[in-house]
Order: sequence, then C-alpha cells, then structure tokens
Amino acid sequence: MAVMFIDQLQEIIAHALQKEGLSVPAGTITLEHPSTLSLGDFATNVALIHAKDTQTNPHTFAEKIVAHINGMDIPFLSRIEVAGPGFINFFLSTTFFASKIESILENKSEYGLHNIFGGKKFMIEYTDPNPFKEFHIGHLMSNIIGEALSRLYEFAGAEVIRASYQGDMGLNVAQAIWGMKEEWKNMPLPDAPISERIRFLGASYSKGAQAYADSPEIADAIREINKKVFARSDQDINHLYDTGRSWSLEHFEEIYSILGTRFDHSYFESEVQEIGVRLVREGLARGVFTESEGAVVYRGEDDGLHTRVFLNKEGLPTYEAKELGLAERKEETEKFDTSIIVTANEQKSYMEVVLAAQRKLNPEAATKVRHITHGLMKLPSGKMSSREGNVVAATDFISRVRGLVYQKIAERTMPELRKQKIADEVAVGAIKYSILRQAIGTDIVFDFEKSISFEGDSGPYLQYSYTRARSLLSRAAEEMPRALTAGLPEGWEASPLERLLARFPEIVENAARAHAPHTIVTYLTELASAFNSFYGEEKIVGSLHAHAPYKVVLTYAFATVMQNGLYILGIPVPEAM
Repeated sequence: MAVMFIDQLQEIIAHALQKEGLSVPAGTITLEHPSTLSLGDFATNVALIHAKDTQTNPHTFAEKIVAHINGMDIPFLSRIEVAGPGFINFFLSTTFFASKIESILENKSEYGLHNIFGGKKFMIEYTDPNPFKEFHIGHLMSNIIGEALSRLYEFAGAEVIRASYQGDMGLNVAQAIWGMKEEWKNMPLPDAPISERIRFLGASYSKGAQAYADSPEIADAIREINKKVFARSDQDINHLYDTGRSWSLEHFEEIYSILGTRFDHSYFESEVQEIGVRLVREGLARGVFTESEGAVVYRGEDDGLHTRVFLNKEGLPTYEAKELGLAERKEETEKFDTSIIVTANEQKSYMEVVLAAQRKLNPEAATKVRHITHGLMKLPSGKMSSREGNVVAATDFISRVRGLVYQKIAERTMPELRKQKIADEVAVGAIKYSILRQAIGTDIVFDFEKSISFEGDSGPYLQYSYTRARSLLSRAAEEMPRALTAGLPEGWEASPLERLLARFPEIVENAARAHAPHTIVTYLTELASAFNSFYGEEKIVGSLHAHAPYKVVLTYAFATVMQNGLYILGIPVPEAM
C-alpha cells in the first residue's frame, strides 16, 4: 500500500526515540508534507511533542533524533534538517525518486492502485433525477461527485455497484400530469427532438406545481391524479404517465453519456412504494411508528430529531416510506458491504429520520449505510428553484460552458469535428473540476470564465498540461526506446516534478479513506504546475545533453499520472487542445 513507506519512516523515527529512552508507538508519529517542496518531502513534529519527556530543548532534542537517524545509513534519505523550534524535515534521495519513476513506467494505468477496500462491495447511489422534472444542475453536481467517489473506491480495490433512485411516483408526478393535460394541444410528437419533449415536461410540471400552490380546488384534483397514478386505474392518465416517464429516462441517458456515467441499477419509487407501505405497517404494529391525525409518523424527538410522516392521510407512502422500501430492494438485488447514498446537504435531516427508523426496523442493514452530503451549485443569480420554474437545466448549463470553450478555439486551424470534440471534452472537464475542487460538503458559485481558463486552477489547465506532454512525446517517438532504458543520469538532482509524481499513490489512498476527491484535484493542479515549470526550464526533445533521455521519461511519467488522476475524477482526456 502507498502508506507502507510512511510506516517505514515512522519505524525509523521510533527507533531513534528509543535511543533517547522513549517508547513511542510508530503509528502515533505524525508525518506530513511540508507546505513547500523546499522544506523537504516529509516533516514531523515529534521532537516538539516529546522534548519535555527528556527535559531537553525541542530544537536540541530534534538534533539528537537526526543524529541517530543519520547513523542508521538509510539509503532512501538524502538529508535531514531541523527547522524552526524543532521540526524535522526529511529529504528523499534521487535514487528513491528514480525507483518511483520506474514504477510508473512499469505499472502505467495501474500506478496508484491500492487495496484498502479489497474484497469489499460498495453500492453507491447518486444523481437521483425525477422523471417529469428537469435534470438540473443539482443532479449534475450529485452525478459528478458520485462518479468520482465510485472511481476512487474502485482504485482502492472495491467492487462498486452504481445505482440511481428515481422518483417516478408522488405529487410532483401528479402535478406534471395535470400540467400535461392542460397543455395537451402543445404536446410534442413522439419523434420530436428530446430537448423539445423535455421542455414540455418541465413547463407542465412548473404549471402544475404553481397551480397546486395557488388553488385548493386544483390541489384536490392533483391529489386525485396522484391516487390514480398509484393505482394505475385511469387509462388516459396511465398514457400520459408512461409517455412522460419514457421521455425523461431517454433524456437522462443522454446526459449520462455526456458525463461518462453508467449505472448498474436504476431503482424507481414505483417499484419500492408497496414495500415501503408494508414496512411501515409492520413497524406500526411493532411500535416503531405511531398514528397521528390519520397519518402514520415516526416521532424522531426520542432520537434528538424531528417527526416525519411516512404514510399520509390517504394511506399513500411518502418519500420517507419509499426510502425504506428502497433500502430493502437494494438488499434483495445486491449483497454489499456498504451502501453509500450521495445527496445534497438539504436532505441531511430527512435522511437522519429515515435511518433512525431503519435502525429500529432492520438494525443490521442500517449499519451498512453511509450518507454523504454535498453542497449546492449556485450561479451568480443565486440558488435555483424548480417549483418557481427557473430551474437551471443541466443540458442548458453544459451547452453554455461548451459554447464559451468553442469561442476560445474557434480560430484554430483544425478540422471542425475535432473542434467540436475538444469543446465537448473541455466543457465537461471545466464543470467537473469546478465541482470537485472543493470539499464535498461546501457550496460552490460557478465562475464561467474562470472554469474555462487554460491557465491554472481549472479543468482545462489540467487537460492542456496533459496534451502538451503527449505532444512532446509524439515528437520524441524516435527517442523513446532509448529513453526508457537510459536510467538515471549521473549528477541528476530530483526535481519538484519527480517529488510530486512519487506522491500519487499516497494521495489516492488518503483520498479514498477520507472520501475526498478534492484532494486529488489539488494534487493534480500542483503537479501540472510543476510540469509546466519543468517544460519551461528544460529542453526536452531534441537535446544532445546526457540528461535528455531522462527528461523524456519524466514527461512520460507525468502524462501517465495525470491521465490516471483525471480518470478518477471522471475528467475526459483530450488527444489535443
């Protein structure tokens, strides 16, 4: 595993402490990367923590530890320095980094793979768009985060089952069907472009939702439609329902294709609602739920939460009851070790109550569930609201970013189809980077101009850095066989590029443990900067210098690691830009 080297260094420090009469477990010794590469590859504050145990000044104690380690003649250490009040900075040797470069050349697309989740099966549910409603930028955010987590877990050795849960039942569907009935004269033909059909569904839902809020009579009519949808008792409503559902699912697949996502299971409220009703009725008999004014509720106050309705007055299941049915349905279809659910932060309190009820109904299944919440994507105009009809559709959002990218490359001399392909890939990269660059739980304000920049802190910057390296390698094709066997040149000093390349396995492993793809984004941005500095300072192709072959090797190693990192994030890797 990536941390094995760190374990080894911790053992060396613990051994040095023993020589000073201290017994410190190696696993408790903190090792971190200094803030800048000039301060070394690893640093520890162990002298600051334990100096008092020997009644020694921390700086003096640090020097004693360094002397002990230097006496061990550790081949992978170049030098050790004491900094500030007593920090110890470790600099790794050039031969150590050369061995890491060799590992990249040998493992290629598998460099960075590890096995901390080996033998485990994860089901991860994300995106969860609702038929009859727009696939909006909130779903886009969930999809991008969920896909990155899925790939991160796969890189960690897990078998990952991707799942999406779609609300094809409930008041939102009834509101959309009411709107479709009102606007039936404007209903597109079945062979109309999918964009036209989806706009109609979105407008129908918006009209129905607004009417439901404004008119008690219409609200009653919509509730009747909801009952008929549930019972499949009205032929005309069934036709509208089946048509709208089919159109929506076709649209979702179109977006998944753009984003590079595929699902192993698509669950629907229509297939889990009866399971949910049964579970709530059983729970009512067991005292898990109680009746309240004709509805069945879970009183979460006993758990420090709040009360939520699971069956309404009509006996129909709410989202909460369906969530219980979904949990049982997942258990029926897959035998997994962990069930991960990715939603927006807004669903946190809702899921807390559902999971509290599930723990009482099925404690063993509930222990497998992990709920990961993400922030919201906001535009300069503020938060979206689908009920008010100003939802930001994912396709419109992607098209806008794509249009801005195309403007940047429109004048370039290349075939039009290549321009179109580059615009597609760079737009997706720009959006994914902007979403994944921050910790999952935080909101983001999407900056259109910054997101498409080819210079620093953006997805296109990473993609451009990769294509620059690939371009260099194509020009060095004749030199490649010699370069790959040349080995470490005499007198070579490890560059920042090599030092960062060596960290990739550790970065990926730590990101998987912390469920934190943003740390990979940060790393790749720093790596791209190091490569571009290397590119600016060194003549890589066509040089007669003895170091030239090794520079080609470093470029190849960079392209390999960047490609692996972009794969984990789900960011496309263009052939050229």
